[in-house]
Amino acid sequence: MKLLRSAAAIGVAKKLYDEAQKPENQRRIREAVDKAKTKRARRPR
Repeated sequence: MKLLRSAAAIGVAKKLYDEAQKPENQRRIREAVDKAKTKRARRPR
C-alpha cells in the first residue's frame, strides 16, 4: 500500500513541477509570493 501511495505522490509532484515551468504559471506564482511578502511586511510586530 505504501508503494502505491509513494507512486501517487511522485506523480502529483511531477505534475506540479511541470505546471510550474510554464511561463503563465510562473507569473502567477511570482504574484502570489509578492502578495504574501507585502501582507507579511504590513503586519504589526
